[in-house]
Amino acid sequence: MERTGKLVVGMTGASGALYAIRFLQQAPRYFREVYLICSEQAIQVLQTELELTVTRETLSAETLLGKPWEGLKVLEPRDYFSPPASGSFRHDGMVIVPCSMGTLGRIANGSSDDLLTRAADVCLKERRPLILVVREMPFNRVHLRNMLLAAEAGATILPACPAFYHRPRTLEEAVDTVIARILQHLGIQQELMPEWGT
Repeated sequence: MERTGKLVVGMTGASGALYAIRFLQQAPRYFREVYLICSEQAIQVLQTELELTVTRETLSAETLLGKPWEGLKVLEPRDYFSPPASGSFRHDGMVIVPCSMGTLGRIANGSSDDLLTRAADVCLKERRPLILVVREMPFNRVHLRNMLLAAEAGATILPACPAFYHRPRTLEEAVDTVIARILQHLGIQQELMPEWGT
């Protein structure tokens, strides 16, 4: 598939807002445009976990990344007329980071009720990469069943499980081991973490 330089990113209300921020900080290196869809709960988690002063109205590259980036397009979660709602909009895939169990369940069962889950459904039907960075513990049977359903439909289930064999010294370095894997699964030669054995 020819790369477009465009990516769709979803943020839900699962714990782990730092994963989303660290991913978005890397995005300008690899993508010209990122279409960001945040649930209302995601904004609450940003406020709680990262103490960001952010609202739906102030969501922007400046408030999320601390600097401007024209490539970040913040979308309204109820705007079905935005590009990711249609299969005719070509992009390089979608990452939902972090992905709540409720969002996973709706995607796995084809029950899209907002732009975020609609965009994920489009990825599945158009055979585009869909990476779900699930964040919950422990998993119950419903969670596991939904992960299997989503994987069978074509999604990549990439739990937010940091690696430690590179001996991360900070929380950010641990989080970046997950970001590196996301980038790799998007087909990107990332530089955050060396490949094993190199």
